[in-house]
Formats: sequence, C-alpha cells, structure tokens
Amino acid sequence: MFWEECFTLTKYSLPMFGTYLFEYSMILTSVISIGHISTVALAAATISSMTASVTGFSIIQGLASALDTVLPSAWTSDKPQLVGLWTQRMFVITSACLAPILIVWFNCESILLHIGQDPEVAQLASIFLRWTSLGLPAYSVECISRRYFQSQGLFAVPTRIILAVSPINIILNYLLVWGPAPLRLGFIGAPIATAISYNLIAISSVVYGVCFVERTAWHPLSSKAFTSLGYLGMLGLGSAGQVASEWWSWEFIGCTYLSSLGPVPLATQSILLSTVATCFQGPYSLGIATSVRIGNLLGEMNHKRAGVAANASIVLAVTFAALFSAVVLVFRRSWGYLFNSDPEVVALVSSVLPLVALVVFFDCANGVISGILRARGKQVRDFE
Repeated sequence: MFWEECFTLTKYSLPMFGTYLFEYSMILTSVISIGHISTVALAAATISSMTASVTGFSIIQGLASALDTVLPSAWTSDKPQLVGLWTQRMFVITSACLAPILIVWFNCESILLHIGQDPEVAQLASIFLRWTSLGLPAYSVECISRRYFQSQGLFAVPTRIILAVSPINIILNYLLVWGPAPLRLGFIGAPIATAISYNLIAISSVVYGVCFVERTAWHPLSSKAFTSLGYLGMLGLGSAGQVASEWWSWEFIGCTYLSSLGPVPLATQSILLSTVATCFQGPYSLGIATSVRIGNLLGEMNHKRAGVAANASIVLAVTFAALFSAVVLVFRRSWGYLFNSDPEVVALVSSVLPLVALVVFFDCANGVISGILRARGKQVRDFE
C-alpha cells in the first residue's frame, strides 16, 4: 500500500510540478530580462515583485488553497456538484479582496519612500506594479480554476494550458523588452508581458472547463454562492497564513532591510528569492497532490489508506529536498550569471547559496506537511 501511494502521489505531483514551475517561469523570465538592463532596474523589479507577493499574490494563492480542503472530499462524496459550488464561493471571496490589494499597489511609491527606499528604485517599482495589476484578476481565476481541475483528477489540464502559454510569455518578454523599435517598451515590457500571459491562462482555463470537461462537478449559478462564506473564509485565512508566512519570511527581509543597503544586495536577494521559490515548486506540488489524494480518500471514508498516503508524501519530500539542495550546491558559482552579469552580484550569490541549500532542505518538508494539514482542514494549526 505504501509503494502504491508513492506511485500515485508521484503521478499526481509531476504534472502539477510542471504547472507551478512553468507558472513561476513567467515571473522568472521577467526578472531575467529586466536583470540584464541594469542592476537598478533589477532592484526595482525585485522591490515590486516583493510588494506584489506580500500584498497580493500570496493572499490570493493562500485563499485559493482553502479549496484543497473542501473540493477533493466533495468530488468523491455523493454530491460532486459541491465542487462547483465551493469554487463559486471562492470566486466571491477573492473578488472582494482585489480592491484593497489594487489600492496598495497603486500607492506603493509613497509607501516605499516612507520606508527609506531609493527614489529612483521606488518610482520604477511603482510603474512595474501598476502594469502588473492588469494580470491580478486573471491570476485569481487561474489559482481557483486549477484547484477545480485538480480535485477531479484532471492534473494535466493546467499543465497543458501553461505549456502553451509559457513560450508565448518568453516571446512577449523578448519583443516588449528587447525587441524591434516599434514593439520595444523596455522596463515596462516585462510586467505587461506577464499580465498578458496571466490573462491568456485564465481565459484558456475557463474555456476548457466550459467546453471540454464534463459537467458532473458544476453547480448552476445561484445565490448559494454567497452562503457559507464565513466557513470558507476561515479556511482561507488559515491557508493564507500558511502561504504568506512562507513568502513573507523572505520578502520582508528584502523590503525592510536589504532595500536600504543598495542595488547590489537587493539584486542578490532577487536571485536568491527566485532560487528558493523555484526549488519550492517541487514540494509545493507534492503538497497539493497530497491534499487531493488524502481528501479523496477521506471522502471515500478510507482513513487507513489516507494515513499511508501521508507517510508516503513525507518520504517523497525528503527525496525532493536532497535533490534540490544538491543542485544548488553544485552550481552555486555560476548560478548568479543566469540573472545578472555584475561580478559583485554573482560573487555575493555564490557565498550565500550554501545557506540557501540548507533552507531548501527544511522548506521541502514544510511544503508537504502543510498539504497534509490542509487536507484535514487544520490550516490554522499550521499557521500557529
């Protein structure tokens, strides 16, 4: 039973790993393309990305993670249409959160200046965030629709969609940042390319769900979408605490401390943050797969096998941790050149990466254990 669960979790997590990795590659592509403009531009992109993550993306991602608790068990219950109803309720909750997030984003320059940020960096970061905001509603749709597909075992659907959009994102980044004069926008080209890509993914997800997925899980639109919002909101807050505590532990360091040390440490933080976030996609995908698997088994009242699945996920997490930590250590001296050509930045990245490898090892376990707790509706315990 243990090895069967290892195989099942691996089968579930691999397409999700591709989904999250390619999704994050869209952000990574923007960082890389901007990083080769100048160190100041990279610092500004770093600050704006940190602000977007702390005040927006982590909140939306965390709220949507509450669906990992309710959707898998609903799908295997005698009322699979509850999957659609809970999905609609999450759309209501995330939509209500978009307005305050956008207010912060459109006033971030004054906030950054207040905490002592360099005026030029603060101005560029503000411009970056305003253009990024064009993709925020689409990001919300993407996070929720992905859970809708995954709860039904359709793990490959989000992967196919993002595989189709990722090359488009790379082409858009090149054309809008470095392309021919009629199309080249320079610094603002990167956030515009990312926003367009998020909208393409969201539109594709909705079209695929409506036209190519059986309606078994769907619930007709009704006023019921505005019920039980308190319960889902509590789960969402706990899930947001899980995700936000992970993201903020890195983001606040850059926003509050490194930002005052100058462009080089801030650019280094951007590279390290991108590295940790990339490595985290593996265990985070495994954590989502674990939530879905355990949730399905609990919906079937198969508690014993759910416990075996939890144990199997922890063993796989250790394997992920060892692999990613080894990669970081082996390539630490040349890793920085992927993002920036400044020798000072590359040397600083190389000196810190051994510590990052240690963080990655324990971070992998955290990603999977959080998935186990979400499957049981224990997000608040993990956050505490």
